[in-house]
Amino acid sequence: MKPIIVFGSINMDLVTKTPRLPAAGETITGYNFFTAGGGKGANQAVAAARLGIPTQIVGCVGGDEFGRQLLADLQTAGVQTDGVLVDETTSSGVAVITVDDAGENNIIIIAGANGRLNKTDVERLGDRLPGAAALLMQLEIPMPVVQLAAQAAHSAGVPVILDPAPAQTIPAELYPLVDIITPNQLEASQLVGFPVDGEEAAAQASAVLRQRGVGSAIVKLGDRGVLCATAEETFFVPAFSVQAVDTVAAGDAFNGALAVALAQGRPLREAVVWGAASGALSAMKAGAQPSLPDRKTFEAFLRERGLGAN
Repeated sequence: MKPIIVFGSINMDLVTKTPRLPAAGETITGYNFFTAGGGKGANQAVAAARLGIPTQIVGCVGGDEFGRQLLADLQTAGVQTDGVLVDETTSSGVAVITVDDAGENNIIIIAGANGRLNKTDVERLGDRLPGAAALLMQLEIPMPVVQLAAQAAHSAGVPVILDPAPAQTIPAELYPLVDIITPNQLEASQLVGFPVDGEEAAAQASAVLRQRGVGSAIVKLGDRGVLCATAEETFFVPAFSVQAVDTVAAGDAFNGALAVALAQGRPLREAVVWGAASGALSAMKAGAQPSLPDRKTFEAFLRERGLGAN
């Protein structure tokens, strides 16, 4: 089976649980703290690997205890990590995360080693692209590096799936290099310049993104569902109803499962359903990588809802 390659961030998550998210300038009391492997790149790699497809990650960690633990966690999840450099001169990336009782969160990211990725790392990535099923990327690494990597994948004929998170401006030249873009509603709003607060607005945003050159636009609307627009059709997939505990890695779970389904030759509509299912399962557990489902759990979830995964 063709491998999925992830080029992106690897972070240690420092997670606090609170009854509600604090307002600006407010101090509140939390009730739990834990650390867990994270970073959107690493999360998407683990999400794909746990669903049973060969997965590689290209990135960088620091020469610290966090870096050693992050590599060990990725390897335990089945991710191939020989594409990860260890930079002894800097710290590993860190994400400081607050999660409330409704499962909503806010996140502060310190790039650390992720911010050191450069053209040389893209060259290392390029050696792995021939024969890959897809290249998954996010925006927790420098934008110029993302653009160079997208160009390398495009030239190699490898589909590029871009999660434009955290929300920021994307250069016009990057859009035509992206086969599938997967913003959530906040990220979509920032990209298109108007509120994306429902299915109709998501359809309008998807049209704008496609006009900029993207092959397909998938807008994730949280617990309402997912809207997907391609050159041939626009369709909506309702969200799976679950009790959310922590939505930190739900978007990464979506992208990982989406890529796995497409790598297995499944149609895009089914791949979006897979993404929604994996995202829902992730939201039911605390932490980023600890919440990502394995293949057995994923298949059971689909079967319970009358959907097959074989």
